Amino acid sequence: MYEDLGGSAQPEIGWADIGKNIGSIGASMGAFASAAAAGGFEVNETGGKALLKAIEKMQDWVNGQVLDLRQLAQQLPLGQSNGAKVMKPYLQQVASDSQGFLTQLTQFNDSLAKAAEGINTAMAKYKETEAAKSAAFRQA
Repeated sequence: MYEDLGGSAQPEIGWADIGKNIGSIGASMGAFASAAAAGGFEVNETGGKALLKAIEKMQDWVNGQVLDLRQLAQQLPLGQSNGAKVMKPYLQQVASDSQGFLTQLTQFNDSLAKAAEGINTAMAKYKETEAAKSAAFRQA
């Protein structure tokens, strides 16, 4: 019998892991948006439009998931056994409390909107820089 003691196999990913990853991605998007707003980088129109398109596609996906998963925030009809009575509120809480999957998904969607704002800011800054450099070049 094979027993993997080295941990080389990929671990299974559960809903809790997905929620943590979405939260981490959301934090990264927030940092990205802040960097763009602060002038940390600039993006030309072609690159900016590509990024905005990708963000829009992700927002569409998230919005579709929220609609499909909103039932998780309701108490599930698991029956009247003692186990079901214990699990009903717990499952509802896991989906919708402050660290719940639905909450994290909503926060991720908010961070996508901030990232789009950041891209628009970075595109505007790129245009400003190009205009300033063109003006300086014409004066030289």
